[in-house]
Amino acid sequence: MKVLSIFGTRPEAIKMAPLVKALEAEPDLTSIVCVTGQHRAMLDQVLRLFDIRPEHDLDVMVPNQTLNGLSARMLGTLDDLLTAVKPDRVLVHGDTTTAMAASLAAFHRRIPVGHVEAGLRTYDINQPWPEELNRRIVDVASDLLFAPTARARANLESERLGGRVVVTGNTVIDALRLTVERLGSDLELQADLGARFSQLRSDRKLLLVTGHRRENFGAGFANICSALSTLSLKDDLEIVYPIHLNPNVRGPVREALADRPNIHLVEPQDYVPFVYLMQRAHLILTDSGGVQEEAPSLGKPVLVMRDVTERPEAVDAGAVRLVGTDPDRIVGEVAALLEAQSVSSTFAPHRNPYGDGHAAARIVSALTGRSFEEFAPKNVHRSTLAAE
Repeated sequence: MKVLSIFGTRPEAIKMAPLVKALEAEPDLTSIVCVTGQHRAMLDQVLRLFDIRPEHDLDVMVPNQTLNGLSARMLGTLDDLLTAVKPDRVLVHGDTTTAMAASLAAFHRRIPVGHVEAGLRTYDINQPWPEELNRRIVDVASDLLFAPTARARANLESERLGGRVVVTGNTVIDALRLTVERLGSDLELQADLGARFSQLRSDRKLLLVTGHRRENFGAGFANICSALSTLSLKDDLEIVYPIHLNPNVRGPVREALADRPNIHLVEPQDYVPFVYLMQRAHLILTDSGGVQEEAPSLGKPVLVMRDVTERPEAVDAGAVRLVGTDPDRIVGEVAALLEAQSVSSTFAPHRNPYGDGHAAARIVSALTGRSFEEFAPKNVHRSTLAAE
């Protein structure tokens, strides 16, 4: 079987990397990788980290592109690629424009589609935008739906879609496990990262911030920056904010926070140093979906700057809290966690809802017809990777 994996962004690459490596090791499969090339520098970092060499690089990005323009270019170039490669199956990930366009192009060519991270829903078409629509389109076009959780499976089954649904856990936990193992065993890497972030004082608590969602552009980011400015006045706190490359994020954040005390505005980090920062953090403030999945595995509480989430499992597990973008709410929630004698008394994750590090193996088994047990979270007193 010839399997074509298509992805384009850094988060997609991180989550697809363990699966690509598992496909490469499978003797009955021919694995082909195509990248579309969004956020080129960030994507290339992940490809180097996991030693992935794409056979095809579409390089579709142009300055000041619109989503419609990007979608149109992708559909045309992907159609040419499918005609040339003639894969037996296409694999896509998540809810990006790449995933949407690739699934539609494959469907038009009657090529079966497997959707990794299927079934996530907010049921609000505008949050997150345009991702909520993208993932619904991909799920409709797919005949194999790799749901990370039982709740994602229930979403898919309630929509009466035609594809076979398999609960695999999330491949990001596979990637995180590999990275944590590397950080724990490589003393030279530990020393290098310690030196790289030597400006962070060990006697202060660390707040790690990420933000890039389109629905927060404008007023949302102004509110987030206002909250961070207030929090930076705390003399027992360090704030690290790797700023996304999107100019709608970088401009407002730098303008508002460049000269604030205790705020370190840094470039987007490779995956390994970002995991290192997550490990060091006292808590994490984010609008990212992926961080909501990774943090429970590291035992880190997360405040999510969104009104709804397609990953409610972490909320139910006690590892994540939705705080929106109201500055007073953000400041109040962060301050309460900083002042709590024990974070675990406020955030008490009792299980890792997103995976056990074997999602890629389950997906390969489903593709090849081998039997396997679907993922089910086990109750634990501590998060899986934090305890290792």
